[in-house]
Amino acid sequence: MPQQMTTPTLELRNIAKHFGAIKAVDGVSFTVESGECVGLIGDNGAGKSTLVKVVSGFHPQTSGQLLVQGKEVTFSSPTDARNSKIETVYQNLALVEQLDVAANFFLGRELHTNWGRIIRYLDKGAMKKRARAELDRIGISIPDMNAIVSELSGGQRQSIAISRSIFWGSQCLVLDEPTASLGVNETASVAELIERVVASGVSVLIVAHDIDLIIQLCTKIVVLRQGIVWSELNASDVTAADLVHHITGTQRAA
Repeated sequence: MPQQMTTPTLELRNIAKHFGAIKAVDGVSFTVESGECVGLIGDNGAGKSTLVKVVSGFHPQTSGQLLVQGKEVTFSSPTDARNSKIETVYQNLALVEQLDVAANFFLGRELHTNWGRIIRYLDKGAMKKRARAELDRIGISIPDMNAIVSELSGGQRQSIAISRSIFWGSQCLVLDEPTASLGVNETASVAELIERVVASGVSVLIVAHDIDLIIQLCTKIVVLRQGIVWSELNASDVTAADLVHHITGTQRAA
């Protein structure tokens, strides 16, 4: 029987981003399928950060097409990307460390009680209940929902940022260095969370320098070099040493 074609969750077609005469990204094309984890790697200055900012709405592309679920989209802000179900979790996590878990979970989307037409109060009880239910659903253990985020471990903070994105309906999750500065045990916990997210059908694009993590989590690896796609590889076909050769330009996929 012929294989049924599916529409990618995210597709980049010849995406270019120029800053004056500088071509930070120059004709990048690849897809992220539903429930697929794609790794985006490359040396410093390869164009990874610029490409992430295009996908997440911070930078409009100079040329090329960005498609979500087969429909061409144009992002002029991160809000546009979020409205298209693309959520980006940056290395700094965008958490407010002075607030508790539930407040961060609903940051910018707070729930309120309605008293008449004028007075509104934060519905802290409802936010804590819904945040707890979502964390439990995807297997994240935060013993105290009243804990201030600054008191939590790095792995717990990363888990909150990722689970918040999933809760708000993300169909494609972009993770920028998700395990940077984490210890071995916390890295393993975050990796398990990402695997559960992918298994749930969410598409994930990971940007990371941790090559072993990329091989562990991803089915496809896109190597950027000097703003172009240098290689596109099946993770099962390569070793960490192979990827180093692709990153440095001493090897390239046929």
